[in-house]
Amino acid sequence: MRSLLSTPTRALRRKIHTAPAAAGSRNPSPPPPTDSAANANRSIPALFARGGTSNGLIIQRQHLPPLQEQWHTVLPAAMGAPDPVHARQLDGMGGGASSTSKVCVLEPSPSARGDDADVDFTFVQVGVRDGALDFAGNCGNMSAAVGPVAWDEGLVRGREGKVVVVKGQDGDGKGEEYREALVRVFNTNTSKIIHSRFRVSGDPPLYCPRGNYAMDGVPGTQSRITLSFLDPGGAKTGKALPTGNAVDVLTLADGSQIDASLVDISNPGVFVRIPDLGTRYADADPTTFTPQAVEADAALKARLEAIRQAGAVAMGLDPKIESVPKIVLLFPSPGSAEVDIRCLALSMGQAHKAVPLTLALCLGAAANMPGTLPAQVRGARDGDGPVVIGHPSGTVEIGATFKDGKVVSADLLRTARVLMKGQVYY
Repeated sequence: MRSLLSTPTRALRRKIHTAPAAAGSRNPSPPPPTDSAANANRSIPALFARGGTSNGLIIQRQHLPPLQEQWHTVLPAAMGAPDPVHARQLDGMGGGASSTSKVCVLEPSPSARGDDADVDFTFVQVGVRDGALDFAGNCGNMSAAVGPVAWDEGLVRGREGKVVVVKGQDGDGKGEEYREALVRVFNTNTSKIIHSRFRVSGDPPLYCPRGNYAMDGVPGTQSRITLSFLDPGGAKTGKALPTGNAVDVLTLADGSQIDASLVDISNPGVFVRIPDLGTRYADADPTTFTPQAVEADAALKARLEAIRQAGAVAMGLDPKIESVPKIVLLFPSPGSAEVDIRCLALSMGQAHKAVPLTLALCLGAAANMPGTLPAQVRGARDGDGPVVIGHPSGTVEIGATFKDGKVVSADLLRTARVLMKGQVYY
C-alpha cells in the first residue's frame, strides 16, 4: 500500500415549465405557485452554509416533499431560479454561479442498509438560468459542511462513541490535544462513503469552526475538516478508467480529434492539455489563460463543450447532462516548484474560479495512474508524494491511498462554516 496526499418576474417564470424528468438526472423548474393567501408564506427550515469554496442550502429531507421527483416544486424557487435573463438569482439564496447554486439534503442513514453510514447526503445542483435540478454527481466542497451540520443537528446516532482525542491536527503545528468527531456520510448521488473528521468542543460536543487552517479561496483561518472518499473509483461508470485506456482519442462533430484522459474517481473528468486545443494556445500560461479569458472566448467554450460531450459518450454517460463529466484543462507546465499540476476547470458550462473539489480528487489520483495525461504533465516529480494542484485561486493538496493498483481512498482538507439558520421561502 502506498500513500500520496493532498430576477425575472413571476410572470416570466410561469412561462418556463416542462414535465419533470426522471429521478437521478435533471428536473426542470416548475411554474411558480399562484398568488394566493395559502401560498404567500411557504417556507421550510434550512441552513445556509459554506463548504470549501462553495455555499448553498442544507435541508433535512423530512422537510421536503416525500418523492425526489417533487423537489422541483421547492428548490428552484428557494434558490432564485430560473433566472434566464440576468443569471443573478436575486430572488433567492443562489449567487448566480454554479459554485453558489447548490443544495444538500440530509437524513439519518437506515441501519438496515448495513454499510455503517451515519447520514445520507443527496447533492442537488440547481441550474442558474433554467432552474433544472441535477442529481448526477456529488460536490466535494459542500461535502465538507455535511458532517458538521449532521452532527450538530442530531442526525448522527451514538455520537458519544464517535469522538476521539487527537494531537496537532489543526494547522498550527503546536501539537495541542483536542477532540475530533467522525461522521460517515453516504452520498446517494454516487453510492460512495465519505469519512468526515472535524474538531468538536463543549459539552455536549459540537462542531468548532475556529482554528488556524488556511485554505486558498477562503479568507481567514478555520479548523480543518479531513475528508476521505472511500473506494472512489467508478463513482458513475463503475470503472476508474471507463474505457480501459489511459488516453483516448476523441473525434468531434467537425472531424477534428484530440487526446483526452477519461477518468472516473469521485466524479468523472475529461482531462485535456491546453496546447492540444490549437496553435494559439501552445504557449498558454495562467497569467493570460484565465477563467475570464475563457468566458470571453465563445468559440473556445463551444469547442470545450464539444470535447466534454464526446468524452461523456465515450464514458457511457449522457452528454446532455452538464454536471458530469466535467472538463479539466491541463497547463503544459506547473510553473512553480511547489505545484505538481496546474489546471483550469469548467463546471456547468462556466470557467471555474478555483477547481471543483471532486475533480481535484480525480486529477490527483489520475496523476498517479501511469500513462494518463495528468501523469504525463506531472512528469518526473515524485509519484509517491502529495499531489499539489494549482488552480486560478491558489492550490489544493490531494492525497490518495493505493493498494494493488486500486484507489482505496482519496483525501483532502477543507473548512466549512454555517452562515445562517432559519426558514427559507419558496
